Amino acid sequence: MNTPAHDLPLDLERMRADVAGMLGEAPETIGDDDNLIDLGLDSMRVLGLVLAWGNTGIALEFSHLAEHATLAGWWGVVQRLQGSAARA
Repeated sequence: MNTPAHDLPLDLERMRADVAGMLGEAPETIGDDDNLIDLGLDSMRVLGLVLAWGNTGIALEFSHLAEHATLAGWWGVVQRLQGSAARA
């Protein structure tokens, strides 16, 4: 299992690359609207992503991502959290 790239800013393409790494796939194979659970992403891998992405300074929690099953949904959550952090 590949570990997420901690030194990169959290953007949609980093998220795509990190998810792809967890699944052993190429980033371009992960579509914005693909169901990540159907692709094989389990809760332990999601937790690993949450922990890695939380190191970027946003208050990301497992429950935020559990509400969504797509990269597009996750990116929307991250954008809201990043906006909240910027206003704080």
